[in-house]
Amino acid sequence: MTRRTAKSIPARDRWPAPEPHSEGGRLLTEIILTTFRLNARLLDVAQELAAHGDITAAWWQVLGGVLDQPRTVSDIGRRMGLTRQAVQRIADVLVDRGLAAYEANPSHRRASLVACTEAGYWAIRRIAIAQHPWANGVAARVGARDLARTLATMQQLLAALEPGVTSAT
Repeated sequence: MTRRTAKSIPARDRWPAPEPHSEGGRLLTEIILTTFRLNARLLDVAQELAAHGDITAAWWQVLGGVLDQPRTVSDIGRRMGLTRQAVQRIADVLVDRGLAAYEANPSHRRASLVACTEAGYWAIRRIAIAQHPWANGVAARVGARDLARTLATMQQLLAALEPGVTSAT
């Protein structure tokens, strides 16, 4: 922290108090903190599983965005929650490694489509061979009903937080 920044911070006894949380606000805050921890653990597991296909979790994520059809880098980013720049860097590596290919885009001359190659599909298949039993084991411990409820709630939260949705203030 620079001296300039330190000087601009008021004494703690002069800090404004935050509005108290409602019960829902407290629960949402707990969900956010738990999601941070869950995300970290899922990323660790994804890295372990991706190794079965001799790829990284980040490569798996980008390939996952084009398994059903070729897409632009921007479309992959929106679909997978990544920046366009991050997808571009990974797509270039995937193409260099033969796991993906750039194809002409009939809708846009400059924005090529990223498509999965047979080598990419083979890497994903090898991951699936390890991932399916892992997912089935976790699901057996948690229960399908609770997972369905969790998924529905996560989808509601995501919809409420999407850009363009106004906050209730």
